[in-house]
Amino acid sequence: MQHLEPLISAQELAEYLAVPVATIYAWRYRRQGPPGLRVGKRLRYRSIDVEEWIENQLEDSKQGFNPVAVPAAAMNRRRTSHKHRAG
Repeated sequence: MQHLEPLISAQELAEYLAVPVATIYAWRYRRQGPPGLRVGKRLRYRSIDVEEWIENQLEDSKQGFNPVAVPAAAMNRRRTSHKHRAG
């Protein structure tokens, strides 16, 4: 039988990335974070998926684009607030 890597919880992922657990769930909701899977009622992540996601984040940041750092909703609020100030 093939050796399986243990799955990590949302709490463990949050600790590893040094972000609040709520951020992990928000990223999942917005499909911005690493892909997770449900095991029963629990959310779990494969280490390989987390590593791949981190690599993609690094590549995106090298190109000047980081969708997790600036969510679309925040960008929309900024645009709206500039319009109101200018008027």
